[in-house]
Amino acid sequence: MTGPEPWWTGAVVYQVYPRSFADGNGDGVGDLAGLRRRLDHIAELGVDVVWLSPVYRSPQADNGYDIADYEDIDPLFGTIDEFDALLVEVHQRGMKLVMDLVVNHSSDQHPWFRAARQSRTCPKHDWYIWRDPVDGHEPNNWRAAFGGPAWSWDPGTGQYYLHMFTPQQPDLNWENPDLRAAVYDMMNRWLDRGVDGFRMDVINHIAKDDDALSGDSDAYVMQPRIHEHLQEMHERVFAGREALLTVGEMPGVTVEDAALFTDPERHELDMVFQFEHVGLDHAPSSKFTRQDTDLPALKRSLARWQTGLEERGWNSLYLSNHDQPRPVSRFGAGLSDPFAFRYESATLLATVLHLHRGTPYVYQGDEIGMVNAGFTSLDEYRDIESLNWFRGAVGGGMPETEAIEALAFRSRDNARTPIPWDDSEPAGGFSTAEPWIGMGQGWPQVTVAGDRAAGDRSVYEHHRRLIDLRHRSRTVRLGSFALLEPEHPALWAFTRALPDADEAPLVVVANLSASDLELPESVGRRVGALVLGNLGEPAVAGRLRPWEARVHECR
Repeated sequence: MTGPEPWWTGAVVYQVYPRSFADGNGDGVGDLAGLRRRLDHIAELGVDVVWLSPVYRSPQADNGYDIADYEDIDPLFGTIDEFDALLVEVHQRGMKLVMDLVVNHSSDQHPWFRAARQSRTCPKHDWYIWRDPVDGHEPNNWRAAFGGPAWSWDPGTGQYYLHMFTPQQPDLNWENPDLRAAVYDMMNRWLDRGVDGFRMDVINHIAKDDDALSGDSDAYVMQPRIHEHLQEMHERVFAGREALLTVGEMPGVTVEDAALFTDPERHELDMVFQFEHVGLDHAPSSKFTRQDTDLPALKRSLARWQTGLEERGWNSLYLSNHDQPRPVSRFGAGLSDPFAFRYESATLLATVLHLHRGTPYVYQGDEIGMVNAGFTSLDEYRDIESLNWFRGAVGGGMPETEAIEALAFRSRDNARTPIPWDDSEPAGGFSTAEPWIGMGQGWPQVTVAGDRAAGDRSVYEHHRRLIDLRHRSRTVRLGSFALLEPEHPALWAFTRALPDADEAPLVVVANLSASDLELPESVGRRVGALVLGNLGEPAVAGRLRPWEARVHECR
């Protein structure tokens, strides 16, 4: 990276999934009032940015990612006045607020789409993507991400409309300049209100290949005009505004693509979310078909992104979010026993993540080591993707017990159980009512109050130390990355070095196993003074305890 150091190289982002964070009005659903009351929990971590998942008006077909009004707050979460109060309180605590932006598609209840389906001659008809039937059927065989065809029939217009997700989420037509202008105007009004940037949902889907829409190829990701659209967005929305954060969620993006999207000279985005590392344990047939994570493959994947964006561009760093299983249950020791080495796993994974080069993202609950939901019956699930997959799998002959087991590992609901603030009934301080989804198997054993009182066994306190280290160390922020022992099946080790820094290079060593691990000589000879460790001082020189992670000065 050349030029001045952008502020976000030293920043840490905390993602809030509002319906599961804190309920302020006692209806069992998290809301803005609850978030405001618990805001100090986030601020005391030391994070710099709060990313707020969608709170716009929505029929909630996909938990708010189907937006019916981009400029108002859904009554489920509160009011626009409460949002403004939250924004002030976030800023008062020295943090920024980033909104989730969903402009690949809208809700089918949005006034734009209601107008679009009234008539083919309505100007807003072209704000969405329509095609005539082909031989009485859909124009191509594209499949929606949540199952079923990607086209739905509209009797009023006699056409099919495109939806890459649910039928309630029609895709917007970014080839229409009036649609783009309306989106940019909306974004500018949020920024004028004081919002500090956007996380943009599946933003690399917005450019569609017009010819392919009538063919059979899935030409809706990474089409050439995506760069034109993002550069126009930057010019019309972001240019001239200070200290914003823009990050694009981009399924299927490559390192080479990301270098273009995040090159400062191209004026597109600050960083992207890539999915390569969280897809390594997906079987080719389906993400719900479980296969073991291969640690060498995971290390190599993240290392390739580190080196690939070292000279140009920037990384986002994450292991979880509202769409991913909990890291402790996925990458940690909790695959068979959800609580085995839970503290050690949670803090090891956090250490490895935060010591990479990029901007770390902490998803709510990971700062206390929450585990997967542990649901055992279908009626406990709420996620539309999970429910659709289950019906299709069982309808195709999979035994129900096998399908439930797959959901227990992979469902997005694993990340959506409420934050357990304490061990009180009925919902651990999350709400005074029955919550919209079950509390999950972690409660009441895992709570915010319990973790924060755990002293040197507090996952929260370890996150605080990691965030403080990033704020203090230019080597952590900007140092080059080198992976050590890439093929080792249990050791995750790497160095960070910044030649012109007035501080020592660092070496990170982590043991992802339930047995003691002797450091290979190639790594052990580099280990100097301890900077930070999840288990304190080493018990034996040159040896790591099960799930131990340490940061040392590098000799």
